[in-house]
Amino acid sequence: MISMIEQIKTELKQLLYDNLKIENAVLEVPKRGDSDLAIPLFGYQKTLGLKLPEIFDKFKEIIIKHSLVDNLVFTAGFLNIYLKRVDISKKILNRIYDTKHDYGTLPSNNKTVVIDYSSPNIAKSFSVGHLRSTVIGNSLKLIYKKLGYDVVGINHLGDWGTQFGSMIVAYQMWGDKEKIKQNPIDELQALYVRFHQAAETDDSLKQAARDVFLKLEQGDETYTKLWTYFKEVSLEEFETMYKILDVSFDSYHGEAFYNDKMDRVIEELEAKNLLVEDQGAMVVRLEEDTPPVLIKRSDGATLYTTRDLAALLYRHDTYNFDKALYVVGNEQKLHFENLKKVIALMGYDFDIEHVNFGLVLKDGKKMSTRSGKTTKLEYVLNEAVLKAKQAIEEKNPTLENKDEVAKVVGIGAVIFNDLKNDRTLNIEFDLDAMLKFEGQTGPYLLYSIVRIYSILRTNSSDISKVDYSIYQAEDYYNLIKLLDQFPMTIQKAAETYTPSTIAKYLLQVAQAFNAFYAKVKINDENEIIRHSNLLLVESIVYTLVEGLRLLGMKHLEAM
Repeated sequence: MISMIEQIKTELKQLLYDNLKIENAVLEVPKRGDSDLAIPLFGYQKTLGLKLPEIFDKFKEIIIKHSLVDNLVFTAGFLNIYLKRVDISKKILNRIYDTKHDYGTLPSNNKTVVIDYSSPNIAKSFSVGHLRSTVIGNSLKLIYKKLGYDVVGINHLGDWGTQFGSMIVAYQMWGDKEKIKQNPIDELQALYVRFHQAAETDDSLKQAARDVFLKLEQGDETYTKLWTYFKEVSLEEFETMYKILDVSFDSYHGEAFYNDKMDRVIEELEAKNLLVEDQGAMVVRLEEDTPPVLIKRSDGATLYTTRDLAALLYRHDTYNFDKALYVVGNEQKLHFENLKKVIALMGYDFDIEHVNFGLVLKDGKKMSTRSGKTTKLEYVLNEAVLKAKQAIEEKNPTLENKDEVAKVVGIGAVIFNDLKNDRTLNIEFDLDAMLKFEGQTGPYLLYSIVRIYSILRTNSSDISKVDYSIYQAEDYYNLIKLLDQFPMTIQKAAETYTPSTIAKYLLQVAQAFNAFYAKVKINDENEIIRHSNLLLVESIVYTLVEGLRLLGMKHLEAM
């Protein structure tokens, strides 16, 4: 579904091509002025051999034939196009009225996207640092589904690697079974931190961890039992967090799942003469000035890249995907560049995208479980809900379901704060700022929606009583044109893998509504005006609620 204005742009371009053979004519939505579209005419002087006023006359003769074009004006080298506001408004609002929350939804395109996101590490707390991949990936999953894709959400658990050698060594040296039983993740994480602190002055610990992990890879029974235990207690905590965030996955196949699938990768690389020996290790050479990609260490242990290649081939065999997204931090840029290069050398033409993102900072510093300076997401969300409840009690002490409202506000505030930001940049985690009811926050959006529902609680539009000529007024028409952008905003978010595109758009809509609300009496005594206002307001709330859903947020009808 394209927006009404975009559809008209396409039709006008076709008219210019049919009549003047002009390919890809530039039609802009002006940032200033009151016209709906504008064509810069300067570039056509040489092509058409005409002066600007003559080009305007020629274009005008063609464009005015479009049924939705009202007038054209020549200003400072631009052809300004004014559309028929009544007809445009009617088409946009009727489309939203007919589709409601399905506004912007596309039918199935029979394409599959696999999205690898969240992917926390076993035996470590689900921290604020895991939030970005989780909420960005979940939002992209919802966005692609809305655009007609079959979407497979994959939680590629960090359940394998040398860190498990570290964990097992630490557990055997300092582990207290009773303490771990009472508080598994915190105790295991404390052991992990203690190990790395000790390893800074004792290199033998690092070698011991590598030796233990190699035995784990070879199937050592004792180590496998410990690894299984670490995974089980971790998944229990992760599932609690996913339930709170309302996030789900279609697959939990982590790194360990691919242990018996890596031989295929190595055999295929050898068969295609891509695997070479380098100082005892097996590597794939890339360009001359680029370091080779390690596939197998000299001690026989496999590497992260090997497992990701195995996972990629398995996912294509299983889901026959058209696109594969990896929602992983900026620091993994080189890894995914190499993954793309190696899989291409193997002869596979896969559409792979690294959806990279920045760090979550606390007081300007990266959160790290190795140093112990980590913030558990569960603690943060509980604090957000508590603070939200305090704010709600001040605003509306008689509200009945304060606890449920506080959960939606608190958790929504944390999600929105993440998704409103450019995903590639680092973000500072400031709970007080994100919980404010004014400014660019989740609570501001939620409160705007509640305001609309308070209007609609005793009123609803009767489309037969709507006078579309009312929408010619600037306050109405600009809002309607903004609502028209929703389908294209969703598509842009998918094309650029940026949920922030939708978050920023929703803030625009909410701000425009609140400005409109301050100037216009929605429940006007005049029945025609009232129903015209209500149709617009209903269209706004459908758009805002659906937009929040695409970000993985719930909405409220009272607060």
